[in-house]
Amino acid sequence: MTTHQPIMTRDEVSDFLDREFPQLHFGGRTYHLTGVGPMTAQVRMDYHERHLRPGGTLSGPSMMALADLGLYAVILAHIGPVGLAVTTSLNFNFLRKPGQRALVAECRLLKLGKRLAVGEASIYSEGGEDLVCHATGTYSIPDRR
Repeated sequence: MTTHQPIMTRDEVSDFLDREFPQLHFGGRTYHLTGVGPMTAQVRMDYHERHLRPGGTLSGPSMMALADLGLYAVILAHIGPVGLAVTTSLNFNFLRKPGQRALVAECRLLKLGKRLAVGEASIYSEGGEDLVCHATGTYSIPDRR
């Protein structure tokens, strides 16, 4: 596989997200872009009661947001600040109950084309080794003429 280098830094992607999607942090910041590398990005979701579901576990929708954010961030890091790159499909496999602590997602691009990007996100409880959730996603990249 061809390895692409990011053209935006972690801080540049974070600044873009903060500016273009301030609603992401409504009620306080709990999602954090922690790293960007060749075809990769890492994101973290703080443990917070707003992410809980009945039974005290972290909710599926919160994990979905974490994966979608991470995949979007790795795409932006490699194509630049293209706000209209959009999710076209996401698939989630919830594998085990996460611990009552922050979650981290390791995101990786599998394909970066001119019109589509495909990636995967592996989500873990912070400090844990067992995969909590695995997601795959496809994103449409607008024509950049």
